[in-house]
Amino acid sequence: MGMERVQCTYDSLDETFEIREEMYQGQQYSHIYFTRLRLMRTLLYSLVPHWKPNFPVCTVLGLEESKECVIVGTLYKHMKLKPCILDEYSKQKSVVPLVQPRNFVHSDDYLVLEDESGRVKLNGNIIPPSEYVTGIVVALLGKESGAGDFLVQDVLDAGLPPQIEFPLKSGEDKYVVLVSGLSVGSSSSNPLQFQLLVDHITGHLGDEKEQSIASQIVRLIFAGNLVEIPQRLLNGQNLASKDLARISEPIRELDILLSQIAAGLPLDIMPGPSDPANFSLPQQSLHRCLFPGSSMYNTFRSCTNPHCFELDNVRFLGTSGQNVDDLDKYSDAKDKLEFMERTLRWRHLAPTAPNTLGCFPYTKRDPFFIESCPHVYFVGNQDKFETRVIKGSEGQLVRLVCVPKFSETGVAVMLNIRDLECHALSFGTQFSS
Repeated sequence: MGMERVQCTYDSLDETFEIREEMYQGQQYSHIYFTRLRLMRTLLYSLVPHWKPNFPVCTVLGLEESKECVIVGTLYKHMKLKPCILDEYSKQKSVVPLVQPRNFVHSDDYLVLEDESGRVKLNGNIIPPSEYVTGIVVALLGKESGAGDFLVQDVLDAGLPPQIEFPLKSGEDKYVVLVSGLSVGSSSSNPLQFQLLVDHITGHLGDEKEQSIASQIVRLIFAGNLVEIPQRLLNGQNLASKDLARISEPIRELDILLSQIAAGLPLDIMPGPSDPANFSLPQQSLHRCLFPGSSMYNTFRSCTNPHCFELDNVRFLGTSGQNVDDLDKYSDAKDKLEFMERTLRWRHLAPTAPNTLGCFPYTKRDPFFIESCPHVYFVGNQDKFETRVIKGSEGQLVRLVCVPKFSETGVAVMLNIRDLECHALSFGTQFSS
C-alpha cells in the first residue's frame, strides 16, 4: 500500500538578501557601517530609558571627565594578530616563520567605540575584548577617565528581536531535514553514503514504520558546499577540454542525486564557500542551468545564503557557516552555538562583514540586520552536530542547530516543526569484518 507525503505551506523570505537594484560604482564600505549605526542606534535609544533612565546620553565628542553617561556607537577591535595584506608584500623578511593561527585573539587586544563625532578607547572588565568583534553596535554606561579612556560599567546590546507567534501545536509531525557539506567531487565525499540518505528520505529504505516517518518529511534544506571543484583547476589559466569536463563533473553528479529527491519532495539548495557562486555575502542563488535535471521539477528551489523562509508559519533562518566560522577566528566562545546566540542578541547575522568577511558594499541598507526573530536558526558546514534552545527576555524561543559536514560525518539533522525537537540522522558505510 502506497503512502502519501505530508504537505505544508512554504513562504520564501529571501528578498532582502537578493541583489537587484544595488549597483557597485566604486563605493567604499563606510556606507554600510553608517547605515548599521543609524539603524541600531535608533533601536538602542528606545531601550536606554528602560535600561538606565537616570543617565544622560552623550556622543563620544561630548564626553566629560568623571561624568557618568551612556554612549552608543560601533565597536572596533584592535587585534595584534589580525592578518594584514601588506605583510605579504613586506620587503623585510621575518626571521621567525609566520605561522597562520586558527584564532587571532590575543591578550593585548582592546576595543574602541566609534560614532560620527569621534572614537574612544574602552577599559574595564565588563566588556572583555575576546567576546566582541568589529562591527557590533552597543550602548555603554561609564565615564571618561583622566587618561582619556572610557571606563565601562555596563553594556547593553539590542537583545533578541521580536518574534512572530509560534503556531498552535497540531497533532501531526512534520519534519525538515537539514544537510550541509556534501562536497560532491572531493576525496572525502562518499557517494554510497549520500545515496543512503536519498533512499531514506524518499522512503526506499527501512520497514513500514520508517517509511511512515519518511513520508512526514516536508522539505530538505542543503546548507552550502554542495560540490568541491579541485583547486588545481581554478588557478586562472586556460584549461584543456578534459579539465573543463572535470570541473563540471561534480555538478552533473549532484544534479542526478538532487533529481531523485526532487521527484519525491521539495528541496532548497543554498550556495556555500566551495560552490560556483559569488564569494561575498549575501551569496546569490545558484543558477538553474547548472541543474538541468532537478530544476525541471517544481519542487526544486535555488536560494540565497543567508536563507530565510517559513514552513506552516514557523520561521527558519540559516547560513552556510561563513558568519560563525569568521566569528570563531576573531573572538572566543565555548562552542559554535554561543556564537550563533551572540549574532541573535546583537541582531546582526554577520557582524564581522565587511571587516574580515566579504560582503556586497551596500549604501542604503544592511540586509544582515535581523528584524524578526526566527523559531529555528541553523548554520551549515560545522564540525559536529550541536543544538540547544535559547530564550529571550520577551518569551522568544529559538532552536539553534549546527549542521555538520555530511561528507566527513555522514550526519544530517531531522527537525520536527510541530515542537522544534530535533535529532541526528547518521549514515555509515563501514562494515566490521
